[in-house]
Amino acid sequence: MRRLAGYAAALSMSLYLAVKLIWVAAALLGHGPDDYGTADWVLLNIVTVVMAMTGIALGLALAQRWGRRLPAMPVIFFSWVGAGFLVPMLPYSVIKGVLGALGVDLGGGEDSASAPRGETVFLTIGFAGMAVGLAVALPIYLRERWPKAFLGRVGDGPARSWALVTMAMAVASGLGLAWSYWALGGTLGLDPAHRDRWDLNGRLLNASSGLWALLGAWSTWTLTRCRPARLRRWIPMTLAFGASGSLFAWSSWKLPMVILQPGGFVTAEYTMVAVIQHALGIAVGLIFMAAILRVARRKDKAPIRNTTGLE
Repeated sequence: MRRLAGYAAALSMSLYLAVKLIWVAAALLGHGPDDYGTADWVLLNIVTVVMAMTGIALGLALAQRWGRRLPAMPVIFFSWVGAGFLVPMLPYSVIKGVLGALGVDLGGGEDSASAPRGETVFLTIGFAGMAVGLAVALPIYLRERWPKAFLGRVGDGPARSWALVTMAMAVASGLGLAWSYWALGGTLGLDPAHRDRWDLNGRLLNASSGLWALLGAWSTWTLTRCRPARLRRWIPMTLAFGASGSLFAWSSWKLPMVILQPGGFVTAEYTMVAVIQHALGIAVGLIFMAAILRVARRKDKAPIRNTTGLE
């Protein structure tokens, strides 16, 4: 399953990479979109080309034996960022697909019409295939390479309370509630001149971000406080990994967009509100990941308690 999912992720992302390379070449030949300058469009797509190539390499590393021999930190970092970008989007994609099939207008018609249908299909397959591949292959890979971090139950070790992690959990909860509030139609903190940019699709994205921020706070609390004691450790460990990666990856992508405003990009929030929330998202994601690694190292030094009866 790990090999199959890893190869599927790499193949899917190859389709995404092909489209991005075509867009870069077309822009350099003078056929870029009207609402972007050539330099902005090329730079934006070169960034995604590098990300796609990294995703392909990650999929191959998860699938092949040489991936087990790679240095730990680069594998963990790129897996964390890649999973943070894509895996938390799977529930959103399913809900969006169901609503679309039911004929619900999600908005974003102009954006979706900006690319030819064939290219849109390739991009969708690239994202979805990479997300599903990572969702399957990555937990297996991590479990095989660092088994002690996932075995046993939450209450097997002593609780650890770190002030910085506690503050990060409070901030993540605040971000999650704010995004949920906007998803439900709240307008506090939104710029009246741009709040209409958030159609139903934008609110679904906010709901997804809010859900994963709250899951990140809960799963990190569970790992550090060792409660509930009987819960299997792999559940909060996996959720904390994905949620912290989502906070870091998406905030790291959105913050430069808010500041640089390529192609006339504007956000529905007031600019300062957007800057603060994304800066906090980056910081919280990093702190949560540090807490996860600390818990994993502590478990790696502890003996595995045999609960299977097998020697």
